[in-house]
Amino acid sequence: MGKTIRAQRKGKSAVYKAHTCKRIAPAKLRNLDYVESAGYIRGLVREIVHDSGRGAALAKVEFRDPTTFQKKSEYFVAPEGIYTGQYIYCGEKANLTIGNVLPLHNMPEGTIVCNVESSHNDKGKLARSSGTCAIIVGHSEDGLRTKIKLPSGMKKTVPSSCRAMVGVISGGGRTDMPVMKVGVNVFKFRAKKKVYPEVKATAMNPVDHRFGGGNHEHIGRPATISRQAPPGRKVGLIAARRTGLLRGGKGEKKMDEAMA
Repeated sequence: MGKTIRAQRKGKSAVYKAHTCKRIAPAKLRNLDYVESAGYIRGLVREIVHDSGRGAALAKVEFRDPTTFQKKSEYFVAPEGIYTGQYIYCGEKANLTIGNVLPLHNMPEGTIVCNVESSHNDKGKLARSSGTCAIIVGHSEDGLRTKIKLPSGMKKTVPSSCRAMVGVISGGGRTDMPVMKVGVNVFKFRAKKKVYPEVKATAMNPVDHRFGGGNHEHIGRPATISRQAPPGRKVGLIAARRTGLLRGGKGEKKMDEAMA
C-alpha cells in the first residue's frame, strides 16, 4: 500500500503522538464543594507559568483545604491582569473582580467572563483559548438559565448555576505575531500532534497518498468514501451526506446567516 498516509499517522500510534512531556497540568476550575456553595474560598496566585502547546498562560493558585487545612495547588487558565501574589476568591459571595470565580446568576448582564462551564460543575469548557471571552447576554425570568455569547458569535444557553471566571483569557494577539522561520511552527505543531508543513494530497506521489499522481493535480477518483473503507483508502469526504455548494432558497439563506 505504500508508506503510512497522513490520516493514519494521526491515529493511535507509538511513533506519531503528541509530545506532552513538558505540559504542566490540566487547567480547570476547582471542584465545587460546600465552601463555594455557602460563601467563598480564597486562593493565592503563586506563579504564572507557560504550558507547552497552549497559547494562554496558566496561573498556579494555592488553596487551603477547609477540612484538613492542608495547602493544595490548582491550575487555572490565567485571565489578563492577574499577577503573582494576588488573592482569588471562588464562591457564591465572591466579588465581581478579574480572576474571581462565581456562578453566572450572580453576574449582571454584559459581564465579560471566561472559563465558562457548559454544565453544572464540569470545571470549565467554554472561552478558554488565548485572547477570547464570553459575554453574558441575559438571564431567564425564573433565574434557572443564562444566555451567553461565545467568542464565535454564537449564543448559547447554559444553567445559571454554572461557574465562570471574570475577565479575558491572557495571550491575546498571539496570532498577530509574525512567524520568523518555519522551525518555530514545526515545534509548535509537534506539541499538538499536528503535521507541519501540510502538503496537499494531490501534490503527492501515488505511493504517498491515495489522491497522488497523475499528469496534473487532480484526485482522479471520487472524493467521497464509505465509512467501512480500509485505513489506507479512508481519505477525503468520509461518509458524506451531500457535497457541493448549498443552492436554493433555504440553503442560501442559511449560508448568508452563517457568514453574517
